[in-house]
Amino acid sequence: MNKKLTVLRSRLVEQQQKLISQAALADGLPTDSAIRKISDLENVIMAVEHMIEELGPSGAGKGR
Repeated sequence: MNKKLTVLRSRLVEQQQKLISQAALADGLPTDSAIRKISDLENVIMAVEHMIEELGPSGAGKGR
């Protein structure tokens, strides 16, 4: 499970970086929608990272 979560985290980070790069290259401020997507991705990334930590190196979890 950890491997799949790590791959998911990588895809989420990549998507977030694309949005941030697009916002940086655009003239003016990013749209509210772009800011919301970046923020939402950050929240999901943190949740996935937390789950990876909870599962530990074996991916078995802490007795749930």
